[in-house]
Amino acid sequence: MIAVGSIAVGSIAMGSIAVGSIAVGGSIRALTLDLDDTLWPVWPALERADRDVDAWLREHHPAVAAAWPIPAMRELRARVAAERLDLAHDFTTQRHLTMRYAFAACGLDEAPLEALWEVYFSARNRVDLYEDSLPALRRIAARWPVASVTNGNADLERVGIAAHFRHHVSAREAGASKPQPAIFHAAVERLGVAAHEVLHAGDDPALDVAGARDAGLRTAWINRRGEPWPVELGAPPELDLPDMAALADWLDAQHPA
Repeated sequence: MIAVGSIAVGSIAMGSIAVGSIAVGGSIRALTLDLDDTLWPVWPALERADRDVDAWLREHHPAVAAAWPIPAMRELRARVAAERLDLAHDFTTQRHLTMRYAFAACGLDEAPLEALWEVYFSARNRVDLYEDSLPALRRIAARWPVASVTNGNADLERVGIAAHFRHHVSAREAGASKPQPAIFHAAVERLGVAAHEVLHAGDDPALDVAGARDAGLRTAWINRRGEPWPVELGAPPELDLPDMAALADWLDAQHPA
């Protein structure tokens, strides 16, 4: 154990769309969208970020880089997360604590957190959107207010899609992470509508679909791999969709301009 505490800081087929057993009805007045693995694959960006941080450390702090190569740094991050459950909603502070511990273990009292964070944050936000994401997002945002709801620390400005979102709600800001109802309710409040008038779309069955459903929102599962619904999570999503284009198509069909 590391002493992190001592460191300060039932469906009907509709083509490729499955509409679940939940009744489809009522007007949708706003949407909330997950980001990572819904609009872009996140793992390539996270791998790039780890490589860039490691390269910066090898140049500026070779002793730290030697003591903490990428696999060891990832393991340390996981241990920090396991010990600091109070930071489960705050990946940013988890990373800061990880770096502070890594430097302290090498006999260095101060970690250059600002420089390290910029290296990481820049790489983490160089994402490659799925081919369908941006065209669909443009179509949706032209007709409905959209709020992003994420457990991660993606920056919409850096990604280049901020213009399509009215609001951005992160777990760190909300003080709660998906699937907790509080983060969904924070987004609903900002959108100024009732929860049942909001459709949440995301890739994760537990975090996005079950979380939004239990918070009173309508649900769309962006199921790019065509996986079966995990029955242990209870009622299936209202929509089981292969990509964001299918979501835009469904919205247009249900709510003609």
